[in-house]
Amino acid sequence: MNTLAQLKQFTRVVADTGDFESINQYKPIDATTNPSLIFASAQDPKYKHLMEEAIRFATNETTDKSHQLGLCLDRLSVLFGLEILKIVPGRVSTEVDARLSFDTGATITKARHLIAMYEAAGIDRNRILIKVASTWEGIKAAEVIEKEGIHTNLTLLFSKAQAIACAESGITLISPFVGRILDWHKASRKVDHIDPKEDPGVLSVTEIYNYYKKFGYATEVMGASFRNTGEIIELAGCDLLTIAPSLLSELEKMETPLTLKLDASKAAAMPIDKIPMDEKTFRWMMNEDAMATEKLAEGIRKFAADLVKLEDMIKKEL
Repeated sequence: MNTLAQLKQFTRVVADTGDFESINQYKPIDATTNPSLIFASAQDPKYKHLMEEAIRFATNETTDKSHQLGLCLDRLSVLFGLEILKIVPGRVSTEVDARLSFDTGATITKARHLIAMYEAAGIDRNRILIKVASTWEGIKAAEVIEKEGIHTNLTLLFSKAQAIACAESGITLISPFVGRILDWHKASRKVDHIDPKEDPGVLSVTEIYNYYKKFGYATEVMGASFRNTGEIIELAGCDLLTIAPSLLSELEKMETPLTLKLDASKAAAMPIDKIPMDEKTFRWMMNEDAMATEKLAEGIRKFAADLVKLEDMIKKEL
C-alpha cells in the first residue's frame, strides 16, 4: 500500500487546488480553494468558460460596473466550487474576500451571499465551508454565521490563540498553515532545513490537536500549506490534511510505512492547562507571537493582491 493510501486510513485527505483534473486523479474527500488558487486556475484556457459564465451572470444582474466586478468575483469562486462538488463526495471551501478580514459585518454579509449562490444552484449548505481569515473580527463573524447553519473554515491560522478562539466560537474547522510557519522559522534561524519531527509547523498543529481533543472541542483540525511530505507523515491522524497535487503525487509514489502520530485517546490523558479566551487575551497572545502576527498579516496581503490581479483580469473581459 502506498503512503497516500495509508494516510487515508488515518486522516481525511483534502485536495488543495482549483484544478479539477488533479482533484479527480487523487480522489480526496473534500477540496479547498483560495484567491491564489482561483487566480492561477482562472488563467488556464481550459477554465475560460467559467470566467465567461461569471461575466454573463454579473452583467445580467446589474449595469453598475463596480457592482459587476464584485458579483463576477463571487460568481467565479462559486462556479469553481460547483465544478469541484461534482468530483468530491464531501465539502468544498470557498473564501471570503481577504480585504474584509477586519470587518465583521461585511464578512457576515459576504458569507450569506456566497451560501445563497450555492443554494440557488441546488447545493446544500452542509457541503460548503466558508473560508475566513483567523483575525478576531473574522472569528467573530464566523461565530455568527455558524449559528445560522453556515459552516466555516478559519484560514491563515498560525497560533494557539487563534485556534482556541475558534474552538470557543463554535467554528466547524480550522486550517493551521504548517509550511508558512516553517518558512518563518527557517528565515529566523537562518537555516535551510529543519527535520520534520522538529518542524515548528508540525509541532504547532500537534499542540492544537491535542488541546482540542483534551477539552472535547468539536472543531476539526485540518493541517494546510505543506512544504514537504515529511510534515504530512508527522501529522498522520490529524482530522484532515489539505495537500497540493504535487505532494499528493509524491505520497502516491512512496512506500514509506506510516504510523499514527496524532491520537485523540492519548491527548485526553495529557496534562494540558485550559486557557480562557477573550479579545484582550487573544490580542495579547498574538502580540507576543511575532511569527503568527507577521504571517497572518502577510497572508491577508498576499490573498488580497491575488484578488486584485483577478479583478484586473475580469475588468479586461468586462
